[in-house]
Amino acid sequence: MSSNRPLAVIILAAGKGNRMDSDLPKVLHPIGELPMITRVVQTAKELGASRIIPVLGYKYKLVQSALKEEPVECVLQLQQLGTAHAVLQCRDTLQNFNGNILILYGDVPLITVETLAKLLSVHDEQDSLGTILTADLSDPKGYGRVIRDVNGNLSKIVEEKDATEEERAIQEINSGIYVFKSWTLFNLLPMVGNNNSQNEYYLPDVLNLILEKSEKVAIEKINNSFEIQGVNNPEQLSEMKGYYENI
Repeated sequence: MSSNRPLAVIILAAGKGNRMDSDLPKVLHPIGELPMITRVVQTAKELGASRIIPVLGYKYKLVQSALKEEPVECVLQLQQLGTAHAVLQCRDTLQNFNGNILILYGDVPLITVETLAKLLSVHDEQDSLGTILTADLSDPKGYGRVIRDVNGNLSKIVEEKDATEEERAIQEINSGIYVFKSWTLFNLLPMVGNNNSQNEYYLPDVLNLILEKSEKVAIEKINNSFEIQGVNNPEQLSEMKGYYENI
């Protein structure tokens, strides 16, 4: 399934999930018989990842316990300062790793091996420093938007809170799932700033930094946007369970 380059998968899973109306860490809510994060770990294994690194925070001991049978290396993000900050916590663990790094999420459990294998192959075929998974949504509210240039290449990623009205009208969204060359990711992460409406360190800014260097960022757009849906509240959890049962 995997490319010739070694693959490490970072799974972002530090948040509590304030809208879940539950004290259980969001990523431990089950889809089918398994916690969401366990599904994501199993997908990473099927993909052929040699390193799987969940980034944990809220009630991390519970999540570690749920993953104790899995071949993972847990890293902690005890301050929630954004997605770029979360990935930066993995730098020491991966300091000797040379290959592709795939970013996944503990609350996006239905992403498929097939979709991720395609993303990795596009990344390798185009020899890009970073590759982003996108989708068109009829209601893109809440997602970062993908801004393309006249040639259809990535121009920039803009968070919705920082987007203009014109940019918000764009329906192609950033799924938040990326592949990076390892050295690119960890060289650029410390350069990400937090000068935005949330004062957070956003991972998509790594892509913007690559573009500023006139380097290649590839795009893979998927048709089945349900694969990239995250779970943020009980209604979405119920909807995802229903979708899973009907797959």
